[in-house]
Amino acid sequence: MKKLITLFTSSYLELNKVSTITTAAMCGAISMVMKSMFTIMLDNTNRISLHGIPNQVVYYLFGPVVGPLYGAAMDILNYLVMPGGSYFPLFTLNAALAGLLYGLFFYKRPLNFWRVLAAELVVMVICNLLVNTYALSLLYGKGFMALLPGRITKNIIMLPIKTILFYLVMKPLEYSGILQVLKRPASR
Repeated sequence: MKKLITLFTSSYLELNKVSTITTAAMCGAISMVMKSMFTIMLDNTNRISLHGIPNQVVYYLFGPVVGPLYGAAMDILNYLVMPGGSYFPLFTLNAALAGLLYGLFFYKRPLNFWRVLAAELVVMVICNLLVNTYALSLLYGKGFMALLPGRITKNIIMLPIKTILFYLVMKPLEYSGILQVLKRPASR
């Protein structure tokens, strides 16, 4: 329990750094560009996009306090910049929950393939399949169980792709020291 409190405290202290805000803003801009240019809409309730990788960089660098704030802010900004339907607050809460979960898995922990796979699996089940499908069923008036099979199929296909891509992007960045440079406050 003490480790968890320390993890949240450390992540909270990240909010006081200008480098945290600027790095999160840069990752947010990259994410928005990726979402606008590299998203494939399958239907109203399913899409394939890899814009989550820059978001996961923020969760990895700054943890379970910054993560939910960033996730919620990005959901709202994405809606304001590229509205795709009506705004629904449950999607914002879901984005914050994903930021919390990724932050708990990645922040101040060694990055390995199994940790990335576990994080993706937990977020996939809780956020993508349960919360997001429930939100879509409320929003579109379709039954939860009617939406679930298509969403399960899409998420099973995307699980290894997202896991491998994030791992292949982050591991070289971690080895090169670039991530530590992004975390370090700017010198005067």
